[in-house]
Amino acid sequence: MDKKKIDEFKVKGEELLARIKEIIHEGNIRKIIIKNDSGKTYLEIPVTIGVVGVVLAPVWAAIGALAALASSFTIQVIKKEEKPAKKE
Repeated sequence: MDKKKIDEFKVKGEELLARIKEIIHEGNIRKIIIKNDSGKTYLEIPVTIGVVGVVLAPVWAAIGALAALASSFTIQVIKKEEKPAKKE
């Protein structure tokens, strides 16, 4: 069974899109969840290695529209934990 690591970041609405792009470029991301201050989930983005460019264009548009809805958001990032190398 894969272990997951969950990180959370608080961002202002105008920083939302830039921070999501940074997170995706970091790699090793399984899913990104965007929530408002009260914990309501606005968007869940499954991220796969093959998702780039044109496929993400509608996602960027949706995130941009979300940024106008609230002044701050919580970004929850679910990462796949790396398995430690086996020692011989």
